Amino acid sequence: MRRTISGILALFATVATPLLAQSDPIRQLEREIFAELIEINTSDSAGHTTDAAEAMARRLRDAGFPGADVQVLHPVPRQGMLVARYQGTGAARPILLMAHLDVVDARREDWSLHPYRFNEVDGYYYGRGTSDNKAGAAMLVANFIRLRREGFTPARDLIIVLTSDEETEQHSIQWILDEHRDLVDAEFALNTDGGGGELKDGRPLTFMVQAAEKVFLSFRLEVRNAGGHSSVPVADNAIYRLVHALGKIESHQFPVHLTEVSRAFFARAAAVQEPMMAAAMTALAEREDPASAELLSAAVPYYNSVMRTTCVATQLYAGHAENALPQLAQATVNCRIVPGESPRDVQATLERIVADTAVRFTPFKDPRPSPPSPLTPEVMGPVQRVAQEMWPGTVMIPNQSTGATDGLYTRNAGISTYGVSAIFNEIGDVRAHGRDERVGVEAYHKASEYWYRLIRVLASPRPQP
Repeated sequence: MRRTISGILALFATVATPLLAQSDPIRQLEREIFAELIEINTSDSAGHTTDAAEAMARRLRDAGFPGADVQVLHPVPRQGMLVARYQGTGAARPILLMAHLDVVDARREDWSLHPYRFNEVDGYYYGRGTSDNKAGAAMLVANFIRLRREGFTPARDLIIVLTSDEETEQHSIQWILDEHRDLVDAEFALNTDGGGGELKDGRPLTFMVQAAEKVFLSFRLEVRNAGGHSSVPVADNAIYRLVHALGKIESHQFPVHLTEVSRAFFARAAAVQEPMMAAAMTALAEREDPASAELLSAAVPYYNSVMRTTCVATQLYAGHAENALPQLAQATVNCRIVPGESPRDVQATLERIVADTAVRFTPFKDPRPSPPSPLTPEVMGPVQRVAQEMWPGTVMIPNQSTGATDGLYTRNAGISTYGVSAIFNEIGDVRAHGRDERVGVEAYHKASEYWYRLIRVLASPRPQP
């Protein structure tokens, strides 16, 4: 009987249980919770996250957490989110611990393995959400249970929030902050959905801490005209006018604008670069040197995105018939704006460089800027110290995310938020939202251990002066 390679791998994954998972109860707990979450389909097409939220709530209640401290709330029907509180002595204000339950859709035919089944193959856990962000949710729940079993009494309340729609509307985090602020109010927040570590040939290199996020803003560019028969072309063609506008946007580069976080990113990242790149990063961080900015932008697209606002065409729609001149041409241009820059100024810049009144710009929705979180020693010190204990020699780098997370909303609510995933990936092997999403087995369990140690440090009684 013939079997495909993926079929053999899937069969192997279902029958092979790691010996260490059997012998180590903590590791086994982390694996079981992770597997349970992966096998609950929480994609947008599945329609809800309630089953996942209820599953995590049951685990916490079964571990002895009072029912009043474990709540499944519904910002909208079928979108369940979890809020759980680990009661402390109240010696300090709470810490909010964040993750999200929803995932991006995945099609079975696109994957080597079933995206909504938990598979372990060749040292990796596979499944939709393994890296974004069910690993984070599983680690938080597992560590609450572990700490309670050990009888740990924190000096401050610890609060888990597992949101339901981070990948789509991000309504649930805003709802909980608006309607039930008392449940999540905290001195600061740690987000599993940000930051992370980089490996180079298996060797830990950098430890990223997300302290800022660029502002998400999309525009619809639209050109309309009377159209007509395609056998009689006219100069005023909606598609051509739109294409010319997009070409001007493609050619435009926004100026370098470093924030406290992005400046620190380049200054510290220089320590792990080869000499030419290191010198360019140092010069950029110290004086925003134009030649260095040009070198770095050309070498690595990510560096370009960190140092400036970017706008790029992402969608097109035009025409209504093969034999008719187009009456409508539309494009989506997505911008990621550096914190502190005005979204209105970005729109004005795009309109100025396009210089065509026939092209109408319409923002899809109001942008939501958020302030960078301060790099305070009280938070960054323990984050770095525990990282050095576990991955000696890694360079901690504050990170300004080019994407967007629920941290946008907590920062705007006055809760400084730091993305501390602690999961290490090989450079160039990031599969979130993509085919065969995965996370290293050891990377996952070691990240969970990191969170366990960090929570204990931050939530233990502070020594008296």
